[in-house]
Amino acid sequence: MNQPIDRSAPGQFAVCDNPTIHLTPFCFTMEYPANKQIIFGPDWDLNRWTTSDDRVRGGSSVSNLEPTALGVLFHGNLDIETLGGAGFASQRTVGNEQIWDLTGYDGIGLHIVPLDGNRYTFSLTDEIPQHRPDGREQSALVWEYDFCASETGREVRLSWKDLKPTYRGKPVDDARPLDLSHVRRFRIMIRSFFGAQQGDFSLNIQSIGAFRETYFDNPSVTKESIGRGD
Repeated sequence: MNQPIDRSAPGQFAVCDNPTIHLTPFCFTMEYPANKQIIFGPDWDLNRWTTSDDRVRGGSSVSNLEPTALGVLFHGNLDIETLGGAGFASQRTVGNEQIWDLTGYDGIGLHIVPLDGNRYTFSLTDEIPQHRPDGREQSALVWEYDFCASETGREVRLSWKDLKPTYRGKPVDDARPLDLSHVRRFRIMIRSFFGAQQGDFSLNIQSIGAFRETYFDNPSVTKESIGRGD
């Protein structure tokens, strides 16, 4: 016969109905189906984003980020003529004080509405580049993930190991690990891939968030605790 749980006794835990809880002598884990903590969206603050197109290098590509009923619309025109086959258009987060602590998470999820067959790039970095004498930012080590919106469906799901370190768009084989406790910038981009794509583009992004497959010791994490400023 099962005995009732004495919730006042040491070592007993109040168990919720939804998550699956595994007890061990020292801790317990609660497994959720792809639990996600939203970082951006569904109500986007566009003051936290800015344009970063190839015009800073003399190109002619242009991008915009506009609010919609489904989040934001990343759209514009990717030009490859001006730079002889190269070209990129992107939107990135702004500010030098913002720090996102993503430790304890397993990766990033983007909820999107595919509107074309273009190949896009999501990236983040743990450093803010210094400025050159002409005011342009120097290059920095960036971790990237490419995806084709028409193939991924409505969710782009990438684990940390899927992010590839690059410098000025080129792979870095011996790169240091990404500091997940000190993420400084997010970016969504489209580029030509050396002339493979060009012209108008459009991608609806509902939200960007961090996900974890398993919770440890029932942490209480909020959107505000992920993003912090020094």
